[in-house]
Amino acid sequence: MLMEEVFERLREYQEILTKRVGIEREVDEIPKALDAQTELLTRVKKSYVEKNEAFQSTEAKVRDLRQQLAEAEGQREAAEKQMDAISTQREYEALNKEIRDATDREHGIRKDLQREERSLAEIEESLRRDESMIQLQETEIAEKSAKINNEKELKVVEIGQLRASEEKASGGIDKDVLFKFERIIRSKQGLGIVPVKGYVCTGCYMILPAQFVNEVRSGNRIIFCPYCSRVLYYQESEEQTEQLFADIESGSLSDLSDYSEEGEDDGYDEDSDEGEKDSSMEDSEE
Repeated sequence: MLMEEVFERLREYQEILTKRVGIEREVDEIPKALDAQTELLTRVKKSYVEKNEAFQSTEAKVRDLRQQLAEAEGQREAAEKQMDAISTQREYEALNKEIRDATDREHGIRKDLQREERSLAEIEESLRRDESMIQLQETEIAEKSAKINNEKELKVVEIGQLRASEEKASGGIDKDVLFKFERIIRSKQGLGIVPVKGYVCTGCYMILPAQFVNEVRSGNRIIFCPYCSRVLYYQESEEQTEQLFADIESGSLSDLSDYSEEGEDDGYDEDSDEGEKDSSMEDSEE
C-alpha cells in the first residue's frame, strides 16, 4: 500500500474514530445527569429518617406529659374535694399547700406539653413535605432513567456501526500503529495526523530538524512527531515559510540544543566588541 493511501486511510479513520470517541464520552456522561438528583434524594431520605425518629421521640414525650398532667389534675381535684371535710386550721394549711403544689405542677406540665405538641406538629409538617419531595424525586428519576437507558442503547448501536466503519477504513494498516493512533486521538482532541509545513509540525508548532523533516518528506514509513506524538506527513509550504527556515542546519534534535548552547557559551560582550572596533579604526588612521 502506498503511503499516500495509508495517510488518506488514517484521515478517514481519524474522522470516524473521533466521532466514536465523542459518543463514548457522551455515554459515560449520561448517568452523571442523574447524580445530582440522586444525591438530593438520598439526602432527603436521610433527613426523613432522622425527622421520623425525632417525631417518635417527641410523640412519646407528649404521651408521657399528658399522663403526668392527668395525674396532676387528679391530685388537685382530690385535694379540693377534701377541703369540705377539714376541721382544723392546720389541716387547711396543709391541704391548701398540696393544692397549690399540684396546681403549679399542673401548669408546668401543661406548659411543657404545649411546647412538645408544637414541636410535634412542626416535625409532622416537615415529614409531609419530605414525603412529597421523595415521591416527586423518585418519579422524576424513574422517568429520566428510562429515557437515559433508551438514549444509551441508541448510542451503543451507533458506536457498533462506527466500529464497523473503522475496520473498513483501517484495513491494511499495522495494528500497533492503529493502537497508538487511537491513543493520540483520545488525548489530542481528535487530531492524530497533521502535516509538516516547512520545518514545523502543525500539531504542536515545534520546529523539527531538517534531517527529520526530510525523512517525513520522503514518505517511506509512518513517522510520529517527537514532541506531540502525532502522525506526520509532508505538505508543501508557502515560499515565505520556506525562506524563514532555510538557514536551519540539518541534524538530529540534539543538534538544535547543541547549537543553542554554543551560542550561549560564546559570552558575547558588547563593550569588548566596541573596543575592538575602536582599536581597528585607530590602526587604520595611522
